[in-house]
Amino acid sequence: MRNYLSVSSAVFALFFALAMSSIPQTGHAQDGKPGWSIAIHGGAGTLDPDKMTAEQKAAYEAALQNALDAGKEILANGGSAMDAVKAAIIPLEDDPLFNAGRGAVFTWEGRNELDASIMDGRDRSAGAVTGVTTVKNPILLADKVRIESPHVFLMGEGAEQFASENGLETANPEWFATERRLRSLERMKADKLSALDVDHKFGTVGAVALDMDGNLAAGTSTGGMTGKRWGRIGDAPVIGAGTYADNRSCAVSATGWGEYFIRVGVAQEICTRLRYRFRMDVAAIQSVVPKDADGLPTYIIHASEFPLSAQSAQEEADQVMAEVKELGGDGGIIMVTPEGHALYSFNTTGMYRGRATSDGLNEVAIFAEE
Repeated sequence: MRNYLSVSSAVFALFFALAMSSIPQTGHAQDGKPGWSIAIHGGAGTLDPDKMTAEQKAAYEAALQNALDAGKEILANGGSAMDAVKAAIIPLEDDPLFNAGRGAVFTWEGRNELDASIMDGRDRSAGAVTGVTTVKNPILLADKVRIESPHVFLMGEGAEQFASENGLETANPEWFATERRLRSLERMKADKLSALDVDHKFGTVGAVALDMDGNLAAGTSTGGMTGKRWGRIGDAPVIGAGTYADNRSCAVSATGWGEYFIRVGVAQEICTRLRYRFRMDVAAIQSVVPKDADGLPTYIIHASEFPLSAQSAQEEADQVMAEVKELGGDGGIIMVTPEGHALYSFNTTGMYRGRATSDGLNEVAIFAEE
């Protein structure tokens, strides 16, 4: 029987140190207890700090912090990642600053049509809805589809009927409509502009979380794009494009030009890449372990002693977002990994975002340079 000895190889030590350092690990709280992490977003796009007043910036930052705090409270008290994701998204859906729920953009016909999706990383159960017009918090309907329906994705009248049968809170059209969004539609029609001309940011909202039990969850909610026609559906309610969670790899929520995120399958693509990147990193470490006289490794690397580094996760997310940009799309993602890394990646000038961990990290930001 081979004797697997501890390795003192300088090369091995260097590889291991680089993998474990570069970006701070956040998988566990500083007291050694299981940790938690959460990240949120309120949309990405062409954001210019010179065109935003101090009052506007403060209002967005306060709204982001409010949502972040709601999710943090759930996680810090031992709650589930699923509950934290919903808790963080609901206040964003209720806030007219964001294009989700109240404050959603208008379709070409002058309606507010809402989309949402949610996914549990434990069993990859998922729920999604599109084209709903009366459900106050679409993220709650998406979750109800996940747990009470034999289906994953419901649309329009059917989704509304399901919401009614399951007692979801509804609201009149006036609840969702805002003057600011209506003016955007009117300007789009009068000046024959595209949705991108009037929507300087994609206001989709989302959250991803890791709880103390090591479970991941992701959720996304949106009103779509101004002036959308013919029943257009973006990436937000599409599992694998705008939302994905898998305990083996990560949880992702996306915001951006949905057509491109669907084509790339952004959310699942990132999670899949992380699964294989982890294997590749472990293999790279194993390859430099010294061999014994028989040419066999003197030590076997175990997955439990080699968590995926934040740098590796960031690289994979950035590569996927680079693919979106190469195709002509823009936007961003938030991500949490099983190790507790709460990360962003976006190819726009800004993204409304926030993140917090049990290690004490707490931040909200808007522009790329922040």
